[in-house]
Amino acid sequence: MPQAMEGKTLAEKIKAEVKREVDRIKQELGEVPRLIGILVGENKSSEIYLRTKERTAQSLGIISKILRLPESISQEELIARLQSLNDSPEIDGILVQLPLPSKFQTNQVIEAISPEKDVDGFHPLNLGRLLMNEIGLRPCTPAGIIELLKFYGVTIEGQEVVIIGRSLIVGKPLAAMFINENATVTICHSRTKDLSKVASRADILVAAMGRPAYIQSDFVKEGAIVVDVGINYVSDAALIEKIFGDDPKRRQDWQEKGYTIVGDVHPQAREKSSLFTPVPGGVGPLTVAMLMRNTLLAFKRRRHLS
Repeated sequence: MPQAMEGKTLAEKIKAEVKREVDRIKQELGEVPRLIGILVGENKSSEIYLRTKERTAQSLGIISKILRLPESISQEELIARLQSLNDSPEIDGILVQLPLPSKFQTNQVIEAISPEKDVDGFHPLNLGRLLMNEIGLRPCTPAGIIELLKFYGVTIEGQEVVIIGRSLIVGKPLAAMFINENATVTICHSRTKDLSKVASRADILVAAMGRPAYIQSDFVKEGAIVVDVGINYVSDAALIEKIFGDDPKRRQDWQEKGYTIVGDVHPQAREKSSLFTPVPGGVGPLTVAMLMRNTLLAFKRRRHLS
C-alpha cells in the first residue's frame, strides 16, 4: 500500500526552527528579518499566495509587507523600485510574485534583485552557486522536495531520477540538487521521445509540467517514489469525473468552489508507487516554509551571523 508523504509535519518543523532562531536573535540583537513581497497588477492567485507568505512570516516573528504596484508601472520603474529596496538596510528579503503581467521581461526583473536578498533563489548568481554546489539561497520548491524525501528516509544517492518539466522554478534547479546528492538525473519535457518509457525507469519520478493527471500508470515503475508538484485548478465537471470517478469529496469541491485541485499524476498511477506526495498537502506546504528559512538565512548572512 503506497504511503503519502505529507508536507505539513516537516513544514511545521522547519517553521518552528525559524521562529526559535528569530526569537533568539531578537532577544540578543533587538532585530528581526524583514521580508517584502511585490505584487504587480491584479492577480487573484498571486494575491492569495502573497498573503499566505505574509501571514506565515508574521507568525514567525518576521516583519513582512506586500508592496502592491499597478500593472501600468513600466519595467524601468519596477527595476528602480527593486534597486531602492536593494539599497535599503531595512530589507533582508525581496520576492517578486510570479507570473508578472506579460509586458514585463521576467528574467530582467529577477536579475535586478540583489542576490543577497533574493529569497526565491532565482537570481542567476544563486542558480550558479547551486550548480557549483556552493552555499547560497536555493529555490524554495526544489529545496523543499529534497528536504521532504530525506524526512521520509528516502536514499537519494545512486538512485535514477526522472524529472518531467524543465522550468527554472522547479525542474532545472531540482535536477542540480539531485545531482549534488549523487543521483543520476534525466530531465524530460514535451518533446521527449517515448516519455512514458523514460519515466518508467525512475526510482524517483518528479512530475512538474502543470498538466492535470497527465502521468498515467505506465509512467510509473512498480515501487517508485512519486513526487507530484502540479497544482492545477480544474473546473470541468466531466474531466473531474473522468479523473476521480464518483469521489464525493471532489464532487463537493466542485459544487462549493467551482473547481478542485488536481496534481500532474493520475490517482491510479500513484497506486504503483511506494511513496507519493498528495495534492494538495504534499510539496505545497514546504515552499513557504523554505521561503521563511531563506529569509532568515539572508538576514544572518547580511549581518555575518553564524
